[in-house]
Amino acid sequence: MLIGILILTLNSCHLIGKGNGIEFTIENKSDFPIENVRFSTSENLAELKFDKIKPNRDISEFLTMKNNKSDGNYVLEFTQNGKKKTQGYGYYTNGGALDKWVEFEIKNDTVTQKFSGMKY
Repeated sequence: MLIGILILTLNSCHLIGKGNGIEFTIENKSDFPIENVRFSTSENLAELKFDKIKPNRDISEFLTMKNNKSDGNYVLEFTQNGKKKTQGYGYYTNGGALDKWVEFEIKNDTVTQKFSGMKY
């Protein structure tokens, strides 16, 4: 009986909070607006899009991953000063986020990232 309770507890952990997915923040610290912003999984089963993030502004959202089933990474795509940029970051396994959140900081010539600790 104790084993059954333990299994139910572990299986229901994803039901606490917003479910399977990752919180993210994209902060524009560049001199230019960033446009056509897309944050997704490499399986392309989960994505959020934003038209524009002005300089010195940020957006925060939750990317739900309820349909993801395999291993992959997160993809950040945007246009900055007329140039399209696409890059993969982090890792998830069996369709499940390993981290609680990720923060992206976009500068004129680079993108930095910071992931939280393990989710489980």
